[in-house]
Amino acid sequence: MMWGMFNIDNLSRKYIYPVKYEEYVDKYAEEYNIDKFFIYAIIKTESNFIEDATSGAGARGLMQLMEDAFDWVKYRMADERDISFDKMYQAEYNIQYGTYLIMLLYEEYGDERTALAAYHAGRTTVNSWLKDERYSKDGKILLVIPSNTTEHYVDKVMKAYSSYNNLYNNVKSA
Repeated sequence: MMWGMFNIDNLSRKYIYPVKYEEYVDKYAEEYNIDKFFIYAIIKTESNFIEDATSGAGARGLMQLMEDAFDWVKYRMADERDISFDKMYQAEYNIQYGTYLIMLLYEEYGDERTALAAYHAGRTTVNSWLKDERYSKDGKILLVIPSNTTEHYVDKVMKAYSSYNNLYNNVKSA
């Protein structure tokens, strides 16, 4: 009885926390040395795996990239391919650019929560928060996120990340 309940629970959680676009997530997570479940958590939170999602602010695709973030990533990647912001509705390009952006932010801040805050609120905003001792003691890691929407976003991604890890990393054979 308990085993059956676990399987139903496990199946429902896998429905809630799906693994989609594996080919691209696996490829770019490995290439940019980011945990694939972190990328799945971001996609789940940003677009719920809707490839052509568009936010009210104009963010596009699975990982909800804004045009200025796209331009910055394209420049940092030195990507000379003919890829415009319009291609951010295509899963492969969106996942590649979004994963690269997360890699850059993690390299810059060295902390998942601070990198996510920058992904959501922007580097300029996060850098200003880091200069304020009410939010950061060392100027590198945010201990307090002063924006409720950004704090909610970070918490939501981290909860999804934990769920992905619990569902897919801790699978035990019967």
